[in-house]
Amino acid sequence: MRAEKGSFWHIGVIGGSGLTAGIELEEAQEIAVSSPFGEPSGPVVTGRLEGIRFTFIARHGAGHRIPPSAVNYRANIDVLARCGVTDVLALSAIGSLREEMAPGHMVMVDQFIDRTHGRNGSFFGTGMVAHVSLADPVCPRLSRLAGEAARLAGAAVHPAGCYLAMEGPQFSTRAESRMYRAWGADVIGMTGMPEARLAREAELPYAMLGMVTDYDAWREDEAGVEVSHVLEVMHANARIARQTLRLLAATLPAERTHSPIDHALDHALITAADARDGGLVARLDAVAGRVLDRG
Repeated sequence: MRAEKGSFWHIGVIGGSGLTAGIELEEAQEIAVSSPFGEPSGPVVTGRLEGIRFTFIARHGAGHRIPPSAVNYRANIDVLARCGVTDVLALSAIGSLREEMAPGHMVMVDQFIDRTHGRNGSFFGTGMVAHVSLADPVCPRLSRLAGEAARLAGAAVHPAGCYLAMEGPQFSTRAESRMYRAWGADVIGMTGMPEARLAREAELPYAMLGMVTDYDAWREDEAGVEVSHVLEVMHANARIARQTLRLLAATLPAERTHSPIDHALDHALITAADARDGGLVARLDAVAGRVLDRG
């Protein structure tokens, strides 16, 4: 069973495989953590920044070997929960659907439109049904703190933006890109869902720092998205991302106060105790053990 969260921060970071290389974590350890939901993307790296515990997992594995549709999002979130993280910050490369959100800018994503398919989007299922609220899928506190740290790091930061999660691995057609703009999406990526959904089910406050690498294909007078250009901007953004994490650690409040997301499952479990699948319940020990132990 996962214990109630205390007053200390422990930030889980989901990002690129090379993110930890230039951060200089104190007491750094690489640890393989298993999950009953299958193989995570790789081991975690845990250590301290400015006295705050941080635990990192590379979303696409070492060397970026796992495509977006094959990432085991459930295992990654479950592993972070098993490590005892209190909050999760995702770092993601995104395309822009708005002129003002230019390459090199950062966007604190606050909403999602999910256009992925075939991905495991819930820890729960037959034999243990649960429905969490996802109206506001991002933690406003963590998002604000991360956005302030990014500004201190020198980034141009947009405080909000709607993320369109596409399946990929191909980039958008021009028609799709124009449609997403009409829907109200501001940025686009391939990994935000079901990651954000699963973090909420695991009672982990989640924020996403989106790093704009390109304008999506909606601009008629430009060529479509090319991965070589995306990688070039990503490398430039990596330095700011590392500095953002260090400044976040330095500026976090001394005490972590309660977040409503810490109790997201309080009224979410539907299945009667005598109808629950024991095997599934056992797999949920890190994600939902706090409430399942009540019976």
